[in-house]
Amino acid sequence: MQDKLDKAAGIDGKRLWDKLMRLAEIGATGRGGLNRQALTPDDNEAHRVLVTWARALGLSCFIDDIGNLFVRRKGVRDDAPPVMFGSHLDTQPTGGKFDGIYGVLAGFETLQTFEEAGLETERPIELAVWANEEGSRFLPGCMGSACYAEPDKLDEWLAITDIEGTTVKEAVARYQTDLSDVERRPLGGPVAAFIEAHIEQGPILETTGNTVGVVTGIQGARDFRVRVLGEEAHAGTTPRGRRKDALRAAGAIAQALYASMDDADDQVRFTIGEFIVSPNSASVVPGRVDFTIDFRNSDQEILRRLGDQIESICTNHAGPCRVEVKQIRWREPATFSPQVPDLIGQAAERLGLAHMLIPSGASHDAVNLQKICPTGMIFVPCEGGLSHNEAENAKPEDLAAGTRVMAQVVYQLAIA
Repeated sequence: MQDKLDKAAGIDGKRLWDKLMRLAEIGATGRGGLNRQALTPDDNEAHRVLVTWARALGLSCFIDDIGNLFVRRKGVRDDAPPVMFGSHLDTQPTGGKFDGIYGVLAGFETLQTFEEAGLETERPIELAVWANEEGSRFLPGCMGSACYAEPDKLDEWLAITDIEGTTVKEAVARYQTDLSDVERRPLGGPVAAFIEAHIEQGPILETTGNTVGVVTGIQGARDFRVRVLGEEAHAGTTPRGRRKDALRAAGAIAQALYASMDDADDQVRFTIGEFIVSPNSASVVPGRVDFTIDFRNSDQEILRRLGDQIESICTNHAGPCRVEVKQIRWREPATFSPQVPDLIGQAAERLGLAHMLIPSGASHDAVNLQKICPTGMIFVPCEGGLSHNEAENAKPEDLAAGTRVMAQVVYQLAIA
């Protein structure tokens, strides 16, 4: 058994790094980062590159009705539910080279290592590349994994639009055309277990000198869209008392919301990250403002209490304008069952890697998979804890270490 675990962990760190740098060419920005938003031509191209690599190894590829991609290696009992692992290839508009992409390529390196070592598994193993994890183009994020866990909600997700009015359905149709030679399969299905490798996106591992974070769970989130409706007017002729200035009202609303979310122990995570002014002309009083709210906490009661105040705060500070508040998502905090995290900790110990238990402040696709199967996550450090930023960085040796841990856990789960 130890010999096979050693083979599973015999991943090629340089090969992993080279593939990360290859995918970093697709959607590259001038500042060293990536803009490869979900279901865009660049995102589709990255999927195509992965399919090409997979077919060169003789692995099977599949896509589904929400734009997820799966790379499958057969098992002895090939009809058994697979052990699944992976993450996402889409990025923020000013994203980095490692967020999500590392988890996908750590999974691919695991597949390639097993294939080259001739490691046989009872269960099939599958790399999942989840669609629209970031939610930067289509809100909310983690869409592909959410649809996989709850296929009956597909039509609801397909109807969502981006800022330009393109629906998810239209974007997925383009994706399926770009990958028309990849076999389609039904959305959803049983999974034996799921594991996701990811950069931490925070400073804890780096600060404490740990190489591996054994993730215990993911904090909950509530997302809202707010629309402030005023009246467009001439900037030079309209007195203040007659204005319905949507931007002024939105500013007052935002200030009140931030004040309501400030907590003494700094545990609430509240962000207004998108703010769109219309008609966005220098000489026109703004007639409409649209903005988003991202509110997170690990305590469901805090999510309920503070989140339930958002609509009334918006209404009470709208002044002469009208306001519309729509909740997009309410995701409860998730705690992972111990099966997969325990295996992650044991693998890190076996490999002599400093490790610690750690919660996730960021959302990940694992939050949806834990609804249908035992789930775990592996964190590795990222430089300065910086993520969702073009300067995002990670050390090749840390990325390789996390992949070795994942490969051993995948093997243990797949021989069961």
